[in-house]
Amino acid sequence: MTIRAQTTFEEPVDVLNYALTLEHLEYSFYRDGLEQFAEEDFVDAGYAAVVHEYFGAIRDHELEHVETLTTVITDLGGEPVEEAEYDFGYTDIAGFIGVAQALENTGVSAYQGAAQFLIDEDALLTAALTIHGVEARHAAYLNGLNGASPFPDAVNPTLTPDEVLAIAGPFIVS
Repeated sequence: MTIRAQTTFEEPVDVLNYALTLEHLEYSFYRDGLEQFAEEDFVDAGYAAVVHEYFGAIRDHELEHVETLTTVITDLGGEPVEEAEYDFGYTDIAGFIGVAQALENTGVSAYQGAAQFLIDEDALLTAALTIHGVEARHAAYLNGLNGASPFPDAVNPTLTPDEVLAIAGPFIVS
């Protein structure tokens, strides 16, 4: 199963693989971006040095999300999706930070939209919501970093799997 093919969910493991697909995307984005851009690049682009450090923390959170979801899927007898190949299209720090903002806001709305499919799975729903909360913090930070409101709406928009695919799909090469 990949995000390209999966827009409804028959089993809880399908929902978790959907989330894992997005977490792979996010982790890969931060891992590769921080390999490309050093702290000095952020400073040269007008950001405080700590911004690079915060991106490292976000990367580490995304890796933990990947590892957690992989373990849960395996424990449920499922087969975790693998990391795909991606092209995020950024060429500079501003582009990197802009894509980060888009990914995190999409992730928050994707978790929110998928929660309905775990409503009868208390432990899995709780696990998903704990990740959702961290993703929301990432999104708030990145909104602020990009000059947008960290809390733009009183009620967060929910995205369907098809809407998430429309946003995240173009980054997935294979």
